[in-house]
Amino acid sequence: MGQVAFDTLQASEELQTAGLTSEQAKAISLVVRKSHEVADVATKRDLEDVRKDLTVQITDVRKDMDARFGKNETQMQARFEKNEAKTEAQIALLRKDMEFLTSRLLINITKIILGCVGLASAVVTLVVKFL
Repeated sequence: MGQVAFDTLQASEELQTAGLTSEQAKAISLVVRKSHEVADVATKRDLEDVRKDLTVQITDVRKDMDARFGKNETQMQARFEKNEAKTEAQIALLRKDMEFLTSRLLINITKIILGCVGLASAVVTLVVKFL
């Protein structure tokens, strides 16, 4: 911390002008100067230095946060893209499964229809023979 400037000569002269003796004025000036020497007082310069230090630290913290957020964003984007590709592959497999099941269903429906036609034709044939 900085020292507060105190002019003992000027203070002594002002005290003498106010009516104190020279020795009283000197004693009071010395006591005030000593109290300023032991006082831990922040000067404007000290406060400006602290402000500058804090500004630098805040800037560093912001840079660090930006870097970390950027890294996290990159990781999240990579995971998203990986999951998106996996999801698209799963959708493609589901489509193939649906196509296969659709084909099997059509084949089975065709078999049933042919079976019904064959049965109907056998019934007609039997009916015609017995009539």
